[in-house]
Amino acid sequence: MKIITVKDAQAGGKVAFEILSEKLAAGAKVLGLATGSTPIPLYQEIVNSNLDFSDVTSINLDEYVGLPVENEQSYDYFMREHLFNAKPFKQSFLPNGLAEDLQEETKRYDAVIDSHPVDLQILGIGRNGHIGFNEPGTSFDITTHVVDLAQDTIQANSRFFDTIDDVPKQAISMGIASIMNSKTILLLAFGEEKSDAIAQMVNGPITEELPASVLQQHADVIVIADEAAASKL
Repeated sequence: MKIITVKDAQAGGKVAFEILSEKLAAGAKVLGLATGSTPIPLYQEIVNSNLDFSDVTSINLDEYVGLPVENEQSYDYFMREHLFNAKPFKQSFLPNGLAEDLQEETKRYDAVIDSHPVDLQILGIGRNGHIGFNEPGTSFDITTHVVDLAQDTIQANSRFFDTIDDVPKQAISMGIASIMNSKTILLLAFGEEKSDAIAQMVNGPITEELPASVLQQHADVIVIADEAAASKL
């Protein structure tokens, strides 16, 4: 696990962009993408660049259950606003949170991932150590699944909604086993509130109670953390 410490999120976005550019130049064709505030500096760097993604496929980590793609809080909407409208990809996959049969949707998404092995997976990390929407206690062996969101995750996401009651209580998430199959993992963490999770991820025991700790077992993980997030390493 390689740790890169940067001054702040904007600097982190620049370093992440350099790594992504190198991977594309080396032949990467499939990117695993994340949502939330953490990857926005990276996406801004991409949008402002001259990189062409017309031959690149993207696969997103997750999507809320029950939100139409037109909803401003859906991850489909997020990706279009922050990246896809400016940088169209060859094809872009997200889970369908409105699927009538959610279990069938998880199988469909597993098939998408299996047929498009991820070259570079972008990750954030939750304050409780979750990656994607894989909450503490999630099996390391699980693939795409329907998640009942933890209360602290709902609380953290409530800042994006009018009230906490509007926050979806479920999501479809790429599983930990699927994430671990990515060739390279690039995890971004910014802010002091992520410092405990980062310290435990890097130096703590490998345990399903801190999902990100499994990354210790991956052969190629790069962590970009600002000084605040790295303060307890």
